[in-house]
Amino acid sequence: MLLRTDPFRELDRLTQQFLGSTGTWSRPTPMPLDAYRAGDEYVICFDLPGVDPEAIDIDVERNMLTVKAERRPRHQGDDVQWELSERPLGVFSRQVMLSDTLDPEGITADYEEGVLTLRIPVAEKAKPRKVAVAHSGTRKEIRA
Repeated sequence: MLLRTDPFRELDRLTQQFLGSTGTWSRPTPMPLDAYRAGDEYVICFDLPGVDPEAIDIDVERNMLTVKAERRPRHQGDDVQWELSERPLGVFSRQVMLSDTLDPEGITADYEEGVLTLRIPVAEKAKPRKVAVAHSGTRKEIRA
């Protein structure tokens, strides 16, 4: 139902880890996600610890879901002297192609404990259904 659209995610992560680079709006850092089906909906969970909910942007265009977020330093100024900074800052982004069997109009989003959870309902046309067999009640004899 979901397609990955970022084949170089692991390479980017390793490069950022060794070089210490942060994401920018032109080259955002990918964010990890989990996706699963629960009944009649798909659930996608994005790890975004320390991100202000106001800094999260979710867009759907056609069947492309785009999530962007920005984590800024909490403490800045002339009186702050950093000793160690391992938590990534900057812009994070992820795109997920939604299949036609999902209903992008019904997406809901919730942000709790650093996890952004999107719930996407399965479209009515994709749900299993029973098909009734019609019969006339009269028998016809077939001769060969």
